[in-house]
Amino acid sequence: MSAFIYLASQSPRRSQLLTQIGVRHELLLPTTAGAEDAVEDLAEDAEALEAVRPGEAPARYVQRVTALKLDAAVARHARRGLPEAPILCADTTVALGRHIFGKPADAAEAERMLAALSGRVHRVLTAVALQAGPRRLAALSVSRVRFAAMTTAQIAAYVATGEPLGKAGAYGVQGRAAAFIAQLAGSYSGIMGLPLYETAQLLRDIGFEL
Repeated sequence: MSAFIYLASQSPRRSQLLTQIGVRHELLLPTTAGAEDAVEDLAEDAEALEAVRPGEAPARYVQRVTALKLDAAVARHARRGLPEAPILCADTTVALGRHIFGKPADAAEAERMLAALSGRVHRVLTAVALQAGPRRLAALSVSRVRFAAMTTAQIAAYVATGEPLGKAGAYGVQGRAAAFIAQLAGSYSGIMGLPLYETAQLLRDIGFEL
């Protein structure tokens, strides 16, 4: 068994979380280094992969997107002729009922998302998928978060920090938004973007030593 894994995610938080539990990893990301690779990686564009299908349930959505990202990472690994090692992917989404909140396109959308979440309970779903040779394993973490009521001024001030951009649901649990989280049930690391218990279980299942 390899002594390391590939992490196919641009999220620095996922990398930090793997380091937290002592998992040595290397990033396996799209690149523009070579023309051929750049063309191939264009087909792996995250925005295209993360498109929501009409009527798609949040759990189904996040699991499907994670599987697509892993497909892209496996193909990227083969194309580059890299040493063999397990490949890990994850994706996180925020859901209010069946409504999916992805990453806000701009500050205005971030404010709308936070206004909708204010004073209410929402779910944070993070799917994890691991490819080890021909084997593929997957897990899903579902947590519930209740935001305190936030004023328009508080939302605007938080959005002005820039923290909500690039984050599903327009907030980061590990950042300033924590001041508004009244209750949390589930996986804190899952809300951050990589549920460590589920991830560790998948790694153990393939014989990876933690």
